[in-house]
Amino acid sequence: MAQGKAQKIIDQLDDLLDSERLALLEGDLDRISGLLEQKEYLIDTLNGLEPTTRPKLQELQNKVARNQALLDGALQGIRKVASRMAAYRKIRRSLETYDETGHKKIITGSVDHKVEKRA
Repeated sequence: MAQGKAQKIIDQLDDLLDSERLALLEGDLDRISGLLEQKEYLIDTLNGLEPTTRPKLQELQNKVARNQALLDGALQGIRKVASRMAAYRKIRRSLETYDETGHKKIITGSVDHKVEKRA
């Protein structure tokens, strides 16, 4: 009976990991965050079972590692976008250049958000 419960949890976790992979590949961050709570619950439930009732979990470990690599890649991409956007904001506020002696010179500026109306 306990073996059947463990297998049911493993099957649910297996399906969830497949859904998580699909969401990662599609870039659906909202769905990923929605799956997190269910994933934690299933893992905690599986960890709460007696070691003798747990079947081999190698396939699940492989899927978790695969999804983690995809998640790491997604986070790296998000960080790069954030860094790029910060650089664009910085460019809008100032211009960095070099003078005739080779020293860095920063020319500050301001962005004027006025609309000029012409006839």
